[in-house]
Amino acid sequence: MSQTSQTLMEMYQAALTRFGHLKWWPGETRIEICVGAILTQNTNWTNVEKALANLKAAGKLNLPALAAMDMNDLAEMIRPAGYFNVKAKRLRNFIRHVMEHHGGDLDAFLAMATSTLREELLSINGIGRETADSIMLYAGGKCTFVVDTYTFRILLRHRLIDTDYDYEMIKELLESNLPSDAELFNDFHAQFVSIGKSYCKPVARCEGCPLEHLPHDPNRGRDEF
Repeated sequence: MSQTSQTLMEMYQAALTRFGHLKWWPGETRIEICVGAILTQNTNWTNVEKALANLKAAGKLNLPALAAMDMNDLAEMIRPAGYFNVKAKRLRNFIRHVMEHHGGDLDAFLAMATSTLREELLSINGIGRETADSIMLYAGGKCTFVVDTYTFRILLRHRLIDTDYDYEMIKELLESNLPSDAELFNDFHAQFVSIGKSYCKPVARCEGCPLEHLPHDPNRGRDEF
């Protein structure tokens, strides 16, 4: 086991001991997870939950119903998630892709080979790398690590990456130094989010952090990823 692998697993075990298994992603169905991953761009999860609740209450949280919705009605229902007109278009692009290219079979779509699925997701207007990887990991159970601002900041401050690392470089570092296990990737990302929200903020709050005992520099990575 490399030093990087050892450090990453030590980080995970320390976080797991503190927070327990976090059982991500919030969502009862695959379509709910996909919709949530798209809506959570540039907003917090509380707002996304309100938008999802609106769709559920109206009986619209399924592919055929979403595909048939008027764009204005869709935008109004997801208004709590912010940027609702833009996100309505992104949702519609995703839904149409699955409907037109995969016969509306979300399970078949998500069952594609990892590389093929990621390529298709990234080809959909409005689906970026973090959103694509979230859909793949949490809805599809694929072995792909989700990289976000928290991941970047924590790894940077713990000297596992440099400031010039981009999304794909960080993803490669994590996937090549961790066991290929979707459940591990799932919970590891959730642990990073918990640490990022409570401790590894733009201005670090290291006291009490489960990773405080590991070598780190709290002055690195104040800028957003």
